[in-house]
Amino acid sequence: MGSSVKSVAVFASILLAFAPAASPVLAQTPPNAAAQDAIELDEVVVLARRSGAPMWTITRGDSTLILVGSIRAIPRDVTWRPDALEQATAKADLILLPQEGRASFSDILRVIWRARTIGRMPQGQTTADYLSPEYQARLEALMAGERSQTWRGQSLLFTSIDLMQDKAGFGAGRDAPDAVDVVRRAGRRARIDMRPVGTVRGDELVDSLINAPQTVHVRCAERAIAAAEAGPESSRDRAIDWRAFRVPDVVNSPIEQALNVCWPWGDPDLAPQLHQQWAAAVETAMISPGTTMGVAPIRLLAEEGGVLDSLVARGFEVVGPEWK
Repeated sequence: MGSSVKSVAVFASILLAFAPAASPVLAQTPPNAAAQDAIELDEVVVLARRSGAPMWTITRGDSTLILVGSIRAIPRDVTWRPDALEQATAKADLILLPQEGRASFSDILRVIWRARTIGRMPQGQTTADYLSPEYQARLEALMAGERSQTWRGQSLLFTSIDLMQDKAGFGAGRDAPDAVDVVRRAGRRARIDMRPVGTVRGDELVDSLINAPQTVHVRCAERAIAAAEAGPESSRDRAIDWRAFRVPDVVNSPIEQALNVCWPWGDPDLAPQLHQQWAAAVETAMISPGTTMGVAPIRLLAEEGGVLDSLVARGFEVVGPEWK
């Protein structure tokens, strides 16, 4: 743990997961007719409410928005029932998927070329230069069994990623299909118009890491330490809570709390862009005839002041699991 090679590999995997440059925007067929039969609309809403993933419906005139709260890295042994979600997906007119980055081959080369800048602390500095004595002591306790001490000079972001994978069980092994996977497959089968809610340029993603000072990643490291202390069972508990629609417990889980402040969602430049893209998509969906389904991180939807709170504040009726 803690080598430069592993750091680059971990970042590259995150970059590719967040920014699938090879993933096409699926729009083989135009959206269905805007005028929806009332019975079919009622059916898709019922299916959404029965889904094995937390979902909320908002209707305004002839516009219906279905928001699916997703989580990443569902442990393989946590099963959930995606059939209702698949059926609801097939009846949508438009599906909005999470953001895509436009990562090019040159962006990946920059990651390799700037491996030390991205994966290591500035020369001569260690985690103790950035973490408070309390968090440094907690990190020392977590790392007591490590043979190598290279983690001390590793970037706080990559230390955080390692803690979540190695200690908190986040994405540590083979993951079960999540809501994004299910919706994408069902949308392809039904030939529904699918598109990312927004895009981020690969050079912006790489620049955000190369140029960000270590202080930007302190909150991420603190939350990752808390997740690591909770142990690998916390990853399984989070997925079980998600499956059971215990939304506040999911949002407040150590892993979700860490993801909320770690790159890219915790980046001061990228985060506003990501939030604004979802806000604009929701606004457009509420004035577009037909049924739009959006699959978004559950914390983005259900956090304090998030998308669901914003819709309620504007007078919309949000139907679905309790999120507060």
